[in-house]
Amino acid sequence: NHISKKVADKLEEIFKNSRKDFETKWNDIKIFIQYGMMSDEKFYDRAKSFCLLKNVDGKYFTFDEYKSHIEKTQTDKEGQLIYLYTSNPVDQNSFINSAKERGYDVLLMDSPIDSHFINLLERKFEKSSFYRVDADIIDKIIKKEDAPPSKLSEENQNKIKALIEKQLDKEKYYIVFEPMSEKDIPFTITLPEYSRRMKDMTSINGRGLDFIDDFPMQYNLVVNANHPVLD
Repeated sequence: NHISKKVADKLEEIFKNSRKDFETKWNDIKIFIQYGMMSDEKFYDRAKSFCLLKNVDGKYFTFDEYKSHIEKTQTDKEGQLIYLYTSNPVDQNSFINSAKERGYDVLLMDSPIDSHFINLLERKFEKSSFYRVDADIIDKIIKKEDAPPSKLSEENQNKIKALIEKQLDKEKYYIVFEPMSEKDIPFTITLPEYSRRMKDMTSINGRGLDFIDDFPMQYNLVVNANHPVLD
């Protein structure tokens, strides 16, 4: 505890005296700070003032700064503050762009232990949730208002679903119809947050939860029920 206090004191001193220098070193030291915060409650309490969050545009924020940065735009209709993140900006680029088009900010969370760190932050932050940008369509991740009415009848949905199922592996994809904007793309493949986190956790932890690995990863194929192509 004495050593961790000395480390926290030194890091806090560097952060306060030379933040720009601290930010340039952040990528090299963040995994050690994250691990310390997860391992030691007292270290977390000290480090929460200088632990940084980095967004996809390369900007750094303290916890309090980032909360202020997103709370006006990313608080859903239930009062829950939604933190969006990506683990791979290239593969998840279209989802990032969809979020940015709505004025949302996306964090870069690509550390090997970020899945654990995110769980810690959700326990610590009040009325807050973290979602990877490809966990669902963005308007379902951050619900601002009730969804628009669907232009597809249930009968037509069933017909389209039958056609799609002929082309897909039913064990791998679950078809969901969502009444979205006509301007949104007709089909989106998403990976539910809970399912992906379970897989991530077991891959990091190694053996011990092997039964989870036996279950196939199931994606959602989200069909935009209001897209003109489906008329």
